[in-house]
Amino acid sequence: MPFTLTSHGAAGTVTGSKHLLELTRSDGSSSRILMDCGMFQGEALQGPGGKDRNRRFGFDPASVDVLVLSHAHIDHSGLIPRLVREGFRGPIYATAATRDLCAIMLEDSARIQEYDTEYDRKRAKKRGQPTRDLQPLYTVEDVKPAMALFQVVDINETITIAPGVHLAFTEAGHILGSAAIQLVLDDGERVLRLSNTADVGRYVERILPEPAPFPQADVILCESTYGDRDHMPIKDAEEELLRHVHQVCVEQQGALIIPAFSIGKTQEVLYTLNSLSNAGRLPRVPVFVDSPLAISATHIARQYPQLLREAVRAELEHDPDLFTFPGVEYVREPKRSMQLNGMKGPRIVIAASGMMEAGRVRHHLFHGLAHAENAVLAIGFCAPGTLGAALLGGAREVHIFGELVPVKAAIHRMEFYSAHADRNELLRYLACQDAAVVEKLILVHGIDQARESLRERCLQAGFKQVLLPRMREVVEL
Repeated sequence: MPFTLTSHGAAGTVTGSKHLLELTRSDGSSSRILMDCGMFQGEALQGPGGKDRNRRFGFDPASVDVLVLSHAHIDHSGLIPRLVREGFRGPIYATAATRDLCAIMLEDSARIQEYDTEYDRKRAKKRGQPTRDLQPLYTVEDVKPAMALFQVVDINETITIAPGVHLAFTEAGHILGSAAIQLVLDDGERVLRLSNTADVGRYVERILPEPAPFPQADVILCESTYGDRDHMPIKDAEEELLRHVHQVCVEQQGALIIPAFSIGKTQEVLYTLNSLSNAGRLPRVPVFVDSPLAISATHIARQYPQLLREAVRAELEHDPDLFTFPGVEYVREPKRSMQLNGMKGPRIVIAASGMMEAGRVRHHLFHGLAHAENAVLAIGFCAPGTLGAALLGGAREVHIFGELVPVKAAIHRMEFYSAHADRNELLRYLACQDAAVVEKLILVHGIDQARESLRERCLQAGFKQVLLPRMREVVEL
């Protein structure tokens, strides 16, 4: 009997990952397995019905039997509390680090929902508009029952998650605890091996190990975020970051603002700055990590040294803290964060969010973009429709907090710190497969330009059928 897969997110977009697998067995019983439950961001929330995309799943949450979570990033995990609030009661399978990161990330997301809703209500009230329908996606109180459903699965451990469904995680190298999903489905008449790469990490000597080869699959669901481009070589990255620091902080005596995701990129940048500091090459300028979530995530990273690359673990023997060095200050209190905006002189400010859509970085941009001695260094993907994408697109003025802000600061891009594999790394990752055996390769988590470019290269690599599903398109496996 057919298995079906429906992408309720990340189909033609890079956010909102939700892939629903439905299995009907020969005895008539069935299972519904959801892989990831992410939040839409940026352009995916624009256009007709866009604002409601995070409020309507496209399926009944109560009908889902199991949720398998690849990693903690909000575009993969951000709607879990809402899923539970609307009736999901099954287990949530994830690695231990993913569970721990979700505990802090989902609570932070809930606080943002509550804050944004209160702000919207105040604006609506001033305009004489109704406020009844202005509700957060979920609240802090919704997070605890969601976290209670988490069950830990170790990398390379195989467990049964539903009748005839076996799960194993393999190392993805994307962020701490991230994993690719391997499912073996047996409906009583046939066996299907399905792999979901989720987000694939890099083949570079950084904090995390490289993505691991995964077992031969019949169907592969593969991300394509950077399916149309390559990243810079690692040997150039440290020098480029140092060049930006010298130019902005030493020569221009300005602020280098680095918007960074709290999990992954913030730790990567701190690791590089720590290495430069240990080598005596980092100029003595203050470095502020202005993100309570990033501080908590960095603390969790310290608790999982076994998940780091072997060479990085060796570094811990002579440098017990890879994320702290002379001149760095971790900022938790809002009062101290506001003081940074009134500072003059050279400084490096690392703050969330990476796409510049929320969090404290918007305050730093609000106060810093109008000054030509400053610069913004974007170090990861910014989805279309986000503030980050607008700045990278050359906008000369942007709206922040309802005000028009002139852009006089330089805007730079440095994609080395992306946690996503580029097109050649994706092909390298897929090379562990016998392409002639793979019945379907399904490209998701990418804009159409990236998916189409990667599709051509995958066909050249010998994959027979490469699909680009649309939102809520049902694919028979």
